[in-house]
Amino acid sequence: MKYEATNFEKLLGTEGFSNQMLTNHFTLYNGYVTNTNKLIEELAELEKQGKVGTPQYAEMKRRFGWEFDGMKLHELYFGNMAKGGSAPDKGSKLYAKIVELFGSLENWQKVFKSSGAMRGIGWVILYYDPKGNQLFNTWINEHDTGHLASTAPI
Repeated sequence: MKYEATNFEKLLGTEGFSNQMLTNHFTLYNGYVTNTNKLIEELAELEKQGKVGTPQYAEMKRRFGWEFDGMKLHELYFGNMAKGGSAPDKGSKLYAKIVELFGSLENWQKVFKSSGAMRGIGWVILYYDPKGNQLFNTWINEHDTGHLASTAPI
């Protein structure tokens, strides 16, 4: 199975984002998809050849998380964007949980945005922990490290 890149060009012209910035990130995203597919093929070939203990195999395994997470985080990011935006559904379970844990949507947004304004490159991700029934605004530096185990990015 090969991963196919989603076309997010419908987001061009979104207020608050330059088309150049969006186009650059679409290009980055497409590279992550391409490299994820290449690594899957190359790792499978090395496995067939019995070369799983080689430095080449180890480096490819390390790189796979970087490419795969880069692909998936961009899909979540762009997939959650809507040109023109929309108001949150105040009847949703997510909205109710945000209000329960943060007091209001505005308080949650303040914490989320302040996390995104931290120095350094990275991502801010709203994670849901099903076991603890908690939401966490989490800053991660690189997209292949720092994820909260057993949580789901929203």
